[in-house]
Amino acid sequence: MPEGHTIHSLAHRLDRAFAGRPVQASSPQGRFAGGAALLDGRELFGSQGYGKHLFSEFAGDVWLHVHLGLIGLFPVLPIPDGAADVPVTGAVRLRLRGDGHVADLRGPMTCAVRTPEEVEAIMAPLGPDPLRPDADPDLGWQRLQRSSKPVAELLMDQKVIAGVGNVYRCEVLFRRRVDPMRPGNEIRPATWRAIWEDLAMLLPLGVAFNQILTMDDQVEQATAEVASGAAAAYTATLTGQGLGDRFERRFFTYKRTGEPCLVCGSRIRAAPLAGRTLYWCGRCQRRR
Repeated sequence: MPEGHTIHSLAHRLDRAFAGRPVQASSPQGRFAGGAALLDGRELFGSQGYGKHLFSEFAGDVWLHVHLGLIGLFPVLPIPDGAADVPVTGAVRLRLRGDGHVADLRGPMTCAVRTPEEVEAIMAPLGPDPLRPDADPDLGWQRLQRSSKPVAELLMDQKVIAGVGNVYRCEVLFRRRVDPMRPGNEIRPATWRAIWEDLAMLLPLGVAFNQILTMDDQVEQATAEVASGAAAAYTATLTGQGLGDRFERRFFTYKRTGEPCLVCGSRIRAAPLAGRTLYWCGRCQRRR
């Protein structure tokens, strides 16, 4: 399932392609014909991510709500020079078309037209999203402290913190040397602040490069590229989804079962937790 940085990156691509202008909307598949008719011809004011939810605001207090789920895709593609359109391929639930671009939504868990009140009701129970300027980390801390579930499970709970998925939970817990099995109500305030600050640093890099970066050397390079403006130039070229990565795909623990820890040499462990496979180092990760 796409993690939060993917949704925020998608919101930016939709805005670059369509915001500020009327958008044509259709449902080639036919399953969203009514909703597409409500969106068709309206100006797209802007899109935003909240955790793993995408919300796009259209004129007339009409919102598009998308949750990609496990298999959903929403690539934004340029219309080739001289072409009248981009051919529809596969089961496209919703197509947005503007001057020069199309966006085809396939296989989402949720695709719905919402009222402003419904959007607020969906957002209300979510935990803080480190990518949003209105995020309140204290809210996440309060919810973490109410539970005796393992912290690795609680980081996947969208009511505790929104947007974190399996890769980020494994990597950040390792980066902060936190025991993933430690109950949430035993996590110290300083440890929570360290987890939050790490996510608040890493997730924007994920948005900038549409890729999860957690290795120290890559984080340092990516941060420098953001500061120099090179990241913005790279992001502007991103269309579609699943394009080639800017950086080599490397992680401290994720999908490294049995391999030596890059810090201490112990074997990386793996076990199912909260419906996904957790990866961690039993020697390095002992912090409460």
